[in-house]
Amino acid sequence: MYRVWNFITSYSLFLIGGAILALIWANTNAESYHHFVEFVLIDDFFIGHLHDDGHGHVVRTLTLHYLVNDVLMALFFAIAAKEVWEAVILENGSLRGKKAATPLVATLGGMVGPISVYLGLALVFGSETYSAVANGWAIPTATDIAFSYLVGRMVFGAGHPAVRFLLLLAIADDAAGLLILAIFYPSGDLAPVWLLLSLGAAISVYFLFNWLPRYLDRGDQLRTRSTWVRKKLSFWPYLLAGCLSWYGFQESGLHPALGLLPIVPTIPHADRAFGIFADAERHLHDLLNEIEHALKVPVEIILGLFGLLNAGVEFSSMGPATWLVLAGLLIGKPVGIFLFGWLAAKPLGLGIPEGMRIIDLVVIGCVAAIGFTVSLFVASVAFDAGPVQDAAKMGALFSFFAAVVSIIVGKMLRVEKKEV
Repeated sequence: MYRVWNFITSYSLFLIGGAILALIWANTNAESYHHFVEFVLIDDFFIGHLHDDGHGHVVRTLTLHYLVNDVLMALFFAIAAKEVWEAVILENGSLRGKKAATPLVATLGGMVGPISVYLGLALVFGSETYSAVANGWAIPTATDIAFSYLVGRMVFGAGHPAVRFLLLLAIADDAAGLLILAIFYPSGDLAPVWLLLSLGAAISVYFLFNWLPRYLDRGDQLRTRSTWVRKKLSFWPYLLAGCLSWYGFQESGLHPALGLLPIVPTIPHADRAFGIFADAERHLHDLLNEIEHALKVPVEIILGLFGLLNAGVEFSSMGPATWLVLAGLLIGKPVGIFLFGWLAAKPLGLGIPEGMRIIDLVVIGCVAAIGFTVSLFVASVAFDAGPVQDAAKMGALFSFFAAVVSIIVGKMLRVEKKEV
């Protein structure tokens, strides 16, 4: 049903390559690595991280790290938001109706479980440790769609209904993760009035370049105005609106990497969904899908840079946050997904897909424990640069071991692989 192998592997390879290079570099010459990460591109600029210039003035400095994490990663989150938006709003959307109910409830378990384990164990470690690491509670809630999909195919086979269940869970998890980032991890002092710029940009571009041409084309079978806008103006109005929205997020104190989210729903889209990252989308020519196709290679490169600039932690930096993140992912995810999934399927009577067993929820939970990309991102915003952030990032990197755990648990629970 989903032919996303090439799409996912290309994203994954760049990201893994960047992360491996970062680990080697940071553990062989940490000083030059950190100098590279914080390389100043433009000082005293209108975008960048806020800091005191030493003379009592607050200025912004654009570093390489800020460019990748706060500016370019906005494109990655926009693609994730596009898939969530289509899954929710379009006919046949994966997150619409009863068929999505059990995965959505399981997603809730996949967040409650890791948070409970993370904070519970932090309390066991003592109040001092709890105070130091508590702000990282959201790190183990993440599920990396790309790597989870790859491992899910290895464990279940491409034709198993559990793979589709896993994709639904992962995309819903991403949607929840975006909300968590926006609400609980502001990048600075909040100035909500700036969000009016983002809202105004979204409303204006939707009204002028989406709704109005269609309204004027009523009764015109050739859709003259809509066609002219799509062919002549293309994505440019939405790019301008995206820049304004991103700037509004930066100035508002919300994380600017989420700055394109208000613009995604305003872009003309297909009238029905074919599935998350479905192969059929290659043949769609609505503007939203064309933009996603155009962003494919740039986002691959961006993810490689993200891995390079964020995964460079020294192995000596392992600490309590490492084990808390790992425990949240490797214990909290499977337990939470199984318990909530069982609750939805049996007592609530929502059921599970035909051909899937209740016990398969445990294996899905193990696969979903691969946090990597989003876990790394949350770790970078949850903690200031330093030993706690590095320890948490190490936990996010070590979540790759969930792949091995998934394969072993799949064998133990006698998962029957089903190919297409």
